[in-house]
Amino acid sequence: MPYAILLFLHLVAAAFWVGGMATMHFAVRPAAVATLEPPLRLRTMAAALRRFFVGVDASVTLLFVSGVSMILLAGGFRSVHWRIEAMMSIAIVMAGIYVYIRASVFKALRRAVEESAWPVAAARLNTVRKLVSLNLALGVAVFAVATIGRAG
Repeated sequence: MPYAILLFLHLVAAAFWVGGMATMHFAVRPAAVATLEPPLRLRTMAAALRRFFVGVDASVTLLFVSGVSMILLAGGFRSVHWRIEAMMSIAIVMAGIYVYIRASVFKALRRAVEESAWPVAAARLNTVRKLVSLNLALGVAVFAVATIGRAG
């Protein structure tokens, strides 16, 4: 697959993941808090996150496949600029955080919502919010490394 196509797929996947986190964090969640009572808000957020995470699953997979493919096309890690190693390192941390959210915290949130355990669900959603905030900051850092890092 040509490098330009891999780069395009990589950028689309990154934009979906980081942009989606920003949308959920700065628009969807505050709107839900402002307009919905806790049980409905928690159900809505769990449903929205479930749908978003399907796309994130695909994006994370595509990011790693396209990223590693581009590194291999460039001759491997020994041949790439320091910023590629930095982006990969941050991406591994982000993916680990996402896997923890998806496999543990989100699963507990969904279970609490199904059981109408609203205080537990709220606590789990707050944990998701904090971890997404961290991942969003890391995602912005990757964009900074990718663009500003090109200069040096």
